[in-house]
Amino acid sequence: MPITIKQIESAEEWRLAEARFKPRTFLQSWQWGEFQKTMGNKIWRLGIFNDNNLIGAALVSKIIAKRGTFLLIQHGPYLAQVDQEIFSSLLVELKKIGESEKADFIRISPLLERNSENNKLFKDLGFKEAPMHANAYEATWKLNITPSEEQLLPGMRKTTRYLIRQALKNPDITVETRQDADALADYQKLNQTVAKKQAFTPFSYEYIKNEFEIFSKDNQTLLFLGKYKGEVAAAALVIFWQGTAYYHQAASGFKYAKLSIPYLIAWEAIKEAKNRGCNSFDFWGYTNPKTEPTHPWAGPTLFKMGFGGRAYEYIKTQDLPLTKKYWFNYLIEKLRKIKRGY
Repeated sequence: MPITIKQIESAEEWRLAEARFKPRTFLQSWQWGEFQKTMGNKIWRLGIFNDNNLIGAALVSKIIAKRGTFLLIQHGPYLAQVDQEIFSSLLVELKKIGESEKADFIRISPLLERNSENNKLFKDLGFKEAPMHANAYEATWKLNITPSEEQLLPGMRKTTRYLIRQALKNPDITVETRQDADALADYQKLNQTVAKKQAFTPFSYEYIKNEFEIFSKDNQTLLFLGKYKGEVAAAALVIFWQGTAYYHQAASGFKYAKLSIPYLIAWEAIKEAKNRGCNSFDFWGYTNPKTEPTHPWAGPTLFKMGFGGRAYEYIKTQDLPLTKKYWFNYLIEKLRKIKRGY
C-alpha cells in the first residue's frame, strides 16, 4: 500500500511514537507541541503510515517572523528508516500545508548522522543548508550515566572533579531544586544580566515560563539554583524526558565565577537524573573547541566535555524554499551569522 500522511490527535498515540523511534529529543514531544501553541504557533502532528503501520512522525510548527513565514521541524521527523520515498511523501504533505498557510520555506533540523549519504538525501529533495540553526542543536555532548557515581567521577577531567569537590566543601555554596514561579524569576533575572554583559538576546520570560510550566505538569523539569551565601550565582533548567536529562537552559553570573558553582549544579543534575532512572545526560549543544576556538559555544563546550562523554554530530539544518521571499530571509540570516562570527 502507498505511504499515507494523517494527523495524530491522540496524546497516547503520539507518545507511543515517541517511545518507538530513536534518536529523539523532547523537541518532537507532545509537550513541545503544547508549548508551541502557548507561544501562538499553529502546529500539526503528522503520522507517516504504510499499510496502517506507523513508520514515522513529525511535529510541525508554523513560525511567523518579520523576515518570512516558515514551517519548522525541530529534531525530526521520527523515522523507522531513512528512506527517500518516506521523505518525499512527507514533503508532499508539508508543501500542501505550506501553500495553504502561505509559508515561504520549510526548515528541518533532523537527528540524522552527519555524513555524505544523508546530505545527498536532502540535496536530492531540493533542500539547501540553512544559514542559521533552528533553535535546536546540530551537534551535542552526551554522557552515559548508567555507571555509579563512584564510576562517573574518575571518568571526568581531573580539574572538573576537583572543582566539584571544592564546591561541595564550601558551606556557603548550596544548590536548590525548585519548581515555583519565584525560582523561575530568579533564573530569568540572572539570565538577563549575563545576556547584557555578553551582548546576546536571551529567550523571553514568556518563552522560559511556558516551557517550564508545560513540562512541570508531568514533573519533567527542575530548576537548579546555585547560591553563594543565599545569593543566586548560577542556575540551570533541566528537562527529564524519555530516559534522558537535558541541560537545556543555563546561566552563570560573573560575581562568583571563581567558585565554579556551575560544576556543582551539573553534578547535582546528573545525580537527580540517575535517581529518576535516566541513562543519558544531554548537555545540549556542542562545537569542537579545537577547530572552532572563537565560537561562542567553545568555552561552554569545554565545560561540558570535562564531565566525560562524547560528541554526537547531525546534519546541518536544511531549508526548502517555497517562495522567492525565502531569499530575503536567507540574506538576513547570513548577514546575522557573519556578524555573530559563527
